[in-house]
Amino acid sequence: MPCRSARSVGISACLTALLLLAGCSNAPTTRGKAPDRDMEAKEWGQSDVNRMATLSMQANLQSLYTLMDKLYRRNPQEWRKGGFDSREQAMKAVKQAIENQQPWPDLMDQRDIDGMSMALAPEFSSDRVAAFTWATADMLITAYGGRTTLYLIHGLDAQTVYNASRNLEIANWMLTHRKLSNGQPMLLTNEINTSERNLSFEREFGKMIARNDLMADVVSEKYRRAVIGYVQGLAGGSLLQFLPVQAVAH
Repeated sequence: MPCRSARSVGISACLTALLLLAGCSNAPTTRGKAPDRDMEAKEWGQSDVNRMATLSMQANLQSLYTLMDKLYRRNPQEWRKGGFDSREQAMKAVKQAIENQQPWPDLMDQRDIDGMSMALAPEFSSDRVAAFTWATADMLITAYGGRTTLYLIHGLDAQTVYNASRNLEIANWMLTHRKLSNGQPMLLTNEINTSERNLSFEREFGKMIARNDLMADVVSEKYRRAVIGYVQGLAGGSLLQFLPVQAVAH
């Protein structure tokens, strides 16, 4: 028992030291600070890839909420179509529907890319910002296996995550270029003129696209490295073993 206790204390001390070292930095923080998260119990059930996918999904949803806020600010007529009293009220309703994975009524049970297509159709007359935000979030969640948090028992398909990035590129183009039947922009997004250059919408889309592309690479690399590691183990297993240096008594 004393040996086990000492070993447990040693492991705890090592973990504490590693966490303290991870938080030490002399880098300047004048333009913001890197995320510093407390360890959660659920992380013990996540691999490195699971954790990365979970953080990627959380960041993607946050980017979508930022886009929704920007779209509502430039297009206040949209939240009024939904019968809401304020932009904040509309955003709260959309967030709740996304996080509880509840259908959005105006999309008439259309989900994923079908919902995105419907929300971005020129003839769509309901709150386009809410419908587009919800459908895009549903598409991303679908690409991540229908989950916003992944554990050891869950896997990811690299191609579906990669495809999600291409869907975001298409959606970005549609938001920027599609017009209504009267020739007016479907939604006001980026602003470029002689006195202003606002590309904040483009940047948020770029962040989501980059995260998903990196996540697709990581998932592909995970399985590739597993195969390489297995072959290396077969080839070098017998060679990379220590040999006894003490004579065996007979």
